[in-house]
Formats: sequence, C-alpha cells, structure tokens
Amino acid sequence: MAQSNIEWTELTWNPVTGCSKISPGCKFCYAESMTRRLTAMGVEKYKDGFKVRTHPDTLNIPYGWKKSKVVFVNSMSDLFHPEVPIEFIKAVFAVMNNTPQHIYQVLTKRSERLVELADQLTWTRNIWMGVSVENEDYTYRIDDLSLTPAKIKFLSIEPLIGAVRTLNLKNIDWVIVGGESGHKARPLEKEWIDYVKARCDQANVAFFFKQWGKSKFNANPDDPTIDANHPKHAKGGCELDGKIFRKLPVVAA
Repeated sequence: MAQSNIEWTELTWNPVTGCSKISPGCKFCYAESMTRRLTAMGVEKYKDGFKVRTHPDTLNIPYGWKKSKVVFVNSMSDLFHPEVPIEFIKAVFAVMNNTPQHIYQVLTKRSERLVELADQLTWTRNIWMGVSVENEDYTYRIDDLSLTPAKIKFLSIEPLIGAVRTLNLKNIDWVIVGGESGHKARPLEKEWIDYVKARCDQANVAFFFKQWGKSKFNANPDDPTIDANHPKHAKGGCELDGKIFRKLPVVAA
C-alpha cells in the first residue's frame, strides 16, 4: 500500500508489478520509469525490474485498512496482462469482493482479455473497471468495457495524445482526461479536451480533468493551478476555461 499523488484516488495497491508496451500511450510509461528507480534502490519487490510478477504476499493488505479507502489497483502493472494467470486475477477479485468497504479502481489496456475473462469474475459494486484510451485508434476498448458486468465503468483518456471523435459513452459512468507530462511529453490540444467534455455533458457522465501535463500545453498561461503552491496544483495546471472539473461517479459522492 502507498499513499498516492494521483488526483482521482487515495491509495495504490500493487499485487502485480511489471508490464509491457501495447500501444502509443505506453511510450513514456510512468510505472516503467518508477520501477527502474525502485530496482536501483534495491527494493525486493522490483528485483526483476519491469518483468511481470505476481505478489501473493500483498493479497492480505486491504484487510488491514481500518477506514474505507479509494484504491487504484496495480498502478505499476496491468491486472489483465496475458502473463498474469487467471487464478491470480480471481484471487485479487476475491480480496476486493471480501472488502466491500473499499472502492477499487482497476484500469487496463488489455480490453480483449478483460472481456474474455469477465464472466469468470465476481463484480461486486465496489469494483470500478476502466480502460485507457489515448486516441481514436483505441476507442474499441470502450466497447469492450461496456460488455463487462462491472457496476461502475470508467475511461482514462490519459495521456490524451490525439483527437477522439467517436466516443460512445453508453453505460460509462466516469471519464478522466489528462495530458502527458515529463521531458518528452507529447502535445495536448484544447479542442481534444473540449470534445470529450461536451460528450460527457450530453451523456450526463462525470468528467474529471486531471492535468494539462506541461504548462506550455495549457491554453491559459495564467492558470493559477500551474503554480506548485496552489492547493489544486497539477502538472501543467488543471483549469479548463477558468474552472476545475473533478467530478466523480454519483455513487462515490
């Protein structure tokens, strides 16, 4: 367990570590960079670097949390990676099923495997299932997600590195949008964000704008949230047309 700086969650829990690149959104993978650091520091869990590894010893961690938590599952991996055995995925789901006081946010780019395995898993209401969509080419993941029995379904349109023009939000409860950060971050266009927000407004879907990624991408150079001392600071700022949009699905409120 680790406290998280990710604006839309509280904690991270990583029963799986390691991954492999599958689409353009993976190019500057945060988890891969962080893994290199942790490996160099000699952290036992990351001794094999970014190879996919399951960690059965972490499965009991959620049972020890005394208060209800919002938890991002596998911030350092992808639970539906093909190298993660179905038996271990079921074990992770069992923990989530048995701790209904916590909200678990699971995010994958492997939507095909998600659909393949979905009927073998138990989808209690506290499991929020999401897919990553970085541009138009990967909107098919949304259709895959909609086929699952997950009670709360969400999209992480981050990093948004290209226009999305066919955004099917039927059965989707929440959309997160964010720009890429880091030294080699790819640009973010305001019109891309505006399109997603407009679709969310039309469909009455909760819209969460996380960050511009870099201040040079921000359409408003005077955005006060660019300042690291601002209480709502995010990388590159997080205002959109002078407002901060950080809605959550109604169930969370």
